[in-house]
Amino acid sequence: MRVIIQRVSEANVKVDNKVVGAIDQGYVLLVGFTHNDNLDDLNYIIKKIKFMRLFDDNNGIMNIDINDIGGSLLSISQFTLYADVNKGRRPSYHHSMEYNKASDMYHKFNDMLIDEGFRVETGIFGESMKVSLVNDGPVTIILDSKGDNYERVEL
Repeated sequence: MRVIIQRVSEANVKVDNKVVGAIDQGYVLLVGFTHNDNLDDLNYIIKKIKFMRLFDDNNGIMNIDINDIGGSLLSISQFTLYADVNKGRRPSYHHSMEYNKASDMYHKFNDMLIDEGFRVETGIFGESMKVSLVNDGPVTIILDSKGDNYERVEL
């Protein structure tokens, strides 16, 4: 499972020129799944999101988590996070989870975030979306539940 976190001062997502999700201060989450992702991956990423300190304290140091600022989440499904660009010029998406399973995982992920107490807004899975955001910082963090060749550290 991969999630790109962008710290934002505001963000929204539109489908067919209608806003379907919007937040003020918080995170935009671009969320992608691969074939062997499971509940453990969801739990790992959710813990990271919940406790990662990406907001500035009084000294301008990123030392405050999203809970402390009462921030919200805008969760956007994005299968392209598993694009394979090693061959040719057109990305292959064979590493992305199959559509129906990914849809189930995405909805489960969002439900679990809500269960953790977050205010969660979403796009619409599988739709063409227009995401607008003001990246605050800018701060952009890449999370990968498999570690992406880095040592995985549990909280």
